[in-house]
Amino acid sequence: MRVSKASDTGSERVGTMREGTLDQKHLLFGEDGSPNNYDLNMGLTGGGGWRTPRHRHNFDQIRYVIQGRLPYTETDVLEEGWVGYFPESVHYGPQERPEGLRTMVLQCGGASGAGYLSVAQREAVNAELARTGEFKKGLYHYTDADGVSRTKDGSEAIFEHATGGKLEFAPPRYTDVIAMNPEAYDWQKGDAGVWEKWLGSFTERDLRIGFLRLDAGAVYQAGQFPSIEILFQINGRVTAGGEKYGPETGYEFLADEGPVPVEAVEPTEFFRAVLHRF
Repeated sequence: MRVSKASDTGSERVGTMREGTLDQKHLLFGEDGSPNNYDLNMGLTGGGGWRTPRHRHNFDQIRYVIQGRLPYTETDVLEEGWVGYFPESVHYGPQERPEGLRTMVLQCGGASGAGYLSVAQREAVNAELARTGEFKKGLYHYTDADGVSRTKDGSEAIFEHATGGKLEFAPPRYTDVIAMNPEAYDWQKGDAGVWEKWLGSFTERDLRIGFLRLDAGAVYQAGQFPSIEILFQINGRVTAGGEKYGPETGYEFLADEGPVPVEAVEPTEFFRAVLHRF
């Protein structure tokens, strides 16, 4: 088990690839080079908002809206409390995120096995590319070897510079972002005082997204899935590994690591995800 509290984590300003202000607290990271590499973070949109053009990624993203409304196209919005699954290879945007928007984001390798390029890797490449071109409105502007001015999506430019290969996209398994309203789902009773709400299972590799609720005194036995289990504590108080934890805490349990007991000191709710099986 690994645990990270937002209160102990500093904020980092997202790099210059996009327009606007976005501060992130990175709670947990996966393993570089693994198809299940991931980044669990919290984002806060700052003054002037945050903008991205229409684009796509070769990895998955899951977004939970903590506060505010998250526009993910010109007409579509994730409401407060909603969850969005942004599958690899699926286009979304343009985005115009408003100031004050708070989200939890889980970025992870998709079902294709292409993995996920870590924040540290991307920011290092971002700085290198800024010396030979310019990021503007989500695009990278540069001059090629023949002296011709070119533009390329910022994410694509960073990936190709980091890996030395062309960014390839797997055939999309879905046609659009999947927006989910958790309030429309019913809680299902598990062990004594343990309640589960699964929003969905995705792809042949069984990515799972949902919520977990514990009554006071209830014990959840974590880490019993055949892949990495991620919890993000929304409210309440629990004890795990001899320590007490409160809201905005992230937990990682490796495949079949459990059972690892997590006991609720008071009623507690978590966002929960189980990453793809490889």
